[in-house]
Amino acid sequence: MTDCIFYGGKGGVGKTTCAAATALKLAAADRETLVVSTDPAHSLADSLEADIGSEPTELAAPVAHDRGDTATAPAAETDPAGGLWAVEIDPETQRERYEKLARALAADLRRAGISLSDAEVERLFATSAPAGSDEIAALDLLVEYVDADEWDTVVFDTAPTGHTLRLFDTPEMMGLALETARSLRGQAKRIGNAARTAVLGPMSMMTANSDDEDESLEAFQTRLERARDLLVDPARTEFRVVLTPESMAISESARLVDRLREADVPVERLIVNRVLEAPHEGCPRCRSRRERHEARLAEIRSTFPDLEVVTLPELEGEVGGRESLAVIAERVPA
Repeated sequence: MTDCIFYGGKGGVGKTTCAAATALKLAAADRETLVVSTDPAHSLADSLEADIGSEPTELAAPVAHDRGDTATAPAAETDPAGGLWAVEIDPETQRERYEKLARALAADLRRAGISLSDAEVERLFATSAPAGSDEIAALDLLVEYVDADEWDTVVFDTAPTGHTLRLFDTPEMMGLALETARSLRGQAKRIGNAARTAVLGPMSMMTANSDDEDESLEAFQTRLERARDLLVDPARTEFRVVLTPESMAISESARLVDRLREADVPVERLIVNRVLEAPHEGCPRCRSRRERHEARLAEIRSTFPDLEVVTLPELEGEVGGRESLAVIAERVPA
């Protein structure tokens, strides 16, 4: 079975770095791994120094070896055979299937004498969902990637906290919206079929609309329900909350953890990123910052006593590229 690892948290805490580093580590351990960015502001391609599109792209995977001193060791070697895949979800690629459902609903309503234009029904359909198309696309593709059985692990670089919360709300809310749409559509079809039978008799069967579109509604709802099952399955899914040693990040992470637990999403680890571990000698500001980080780490452990706390070092310079990711990969859980 394919495992799922989600990274979530407020914007700018390093979720993409953690997701990319985890994917590199898993691929280096000979696990076929797909890393997925569901953040509309994609930066995964920059982190992996690769061209990534809206379809899974196979990349060169790092070869596992003892790096020794992670602060000075060179970047990991790569294996051209791959084992590492990446994709940046483009919500536009999913738009057509949702429009197809709306057009099918509009057609049946018109056959039953309900005068609604395609645009009106599409708006009705859209307002039934509290989340945007990016969250819906993420859930839809979650099932596609996991059930494809091509990867051992799928790692998700999720959007900032607000988007993430809507992502986990979407299956239940969209399920209710689709159930209502299917019920209304079924009533319209029955009215329309009765009218055709009264006018055309047996010939009405020759003009009746096929059930293909109705099966699409059912399939769409089934995929969302399947996504929900995956999200709450502790045997297959883990959600890791990323934060930095700052008061605001701690507060927002506490809200996210509470919300995820309310939704029965398994959370076992916190990843505290950009922790200053080795301040420069003779630098009072550095020592003061290190002391502040130590205090924040103590606060984090006190706030989340039942979660494993993993710390990642603050790297000098701009974080990015395989060399920086290799350093993070040494510390991030696989």
